[in-house]
Amino acid sequence: MEYLAYVTAPSMDEARRLARMLVEKKLAAGVNVVPGAWSVYRWQGKICEAGECLLLAQVSQEALPDFQQAVLAEHSYELPCIVALPLEGHAPFLRWIAENSRARDF
Repeated sequence: MEYLAYVTAPSMDEARRLARMLVEKKLAAGVNVVPGAWSVYRWQGKICEAGECLLLAQVSQEALPDFQQAVLAEHSYELPCIVALPLEGHAPFLRWIAENSRARDF
């Protein structure tokens, strides 16, 4: 099973840094960085609003735990958004994800 991992970042610089790190470490086969998101959320009892960038990463099941660990280690947020949705679709593309994102020994 392959996943689409959804991560938010506070700036384009951080999003690009995270995306490059994840692909270089082969924890994601690819990452789309989408600027211009506007988030409204509850944090520590207050309603907050902020501009963010979205990272949409293609990640194998094997790499997902290490992907999450790497994001947690490098992200500036105290509680980063990291969620993963299982993928179905074009079988050759799903194989490409599996072949290009692997678990790592940290």
